[in-house]
Amino acid sequence: MITHPIRVVVANQPRLMRDLVLETITEQPDIELVAEIQNEDEIVQMVEGTQPDFLIIALHEFDQRPKICDVLLRRHPKMKILALAPERNSSIFVWATCDIHSSTVEASEAGILATLRGGNQQVGG
Repeated sequence: MITHPIRVVVANQPRLMRDLVLETITEQPDIELVAEIQNEDEIVQMVEGTQPDFLIIALHEFDQRPKICDVLLRRHPKMKILALAPERNSSIFVWATCDIHSSTVEASEAGILATLRGGNQQVGG
């Protein structure tokens, strides 16, 4: 059982996608939006300042982990990252253990919520 809200930063999505993600997560009592970022250049600074459990970002290259994930997860290995590309119906979930891993995620409201709640962690993804 979660004892504190899941802290989420939503960054650099196209405005419509950002609005849909925000609507999805702000309705959840166990998820707290700690920041919304419109400028990709602010991601590292915002993550440093807010220490979120999750970062939701845009997935620019099909099924490839965004380069910023490696930088952020080396600094914040407990944070998890969900990269979304709704126009391609594609998502990647990225997290770190001793290495950085990723897995595909259903690009839907259910997929987003399941990932934020820990239901999509796969070993060796």
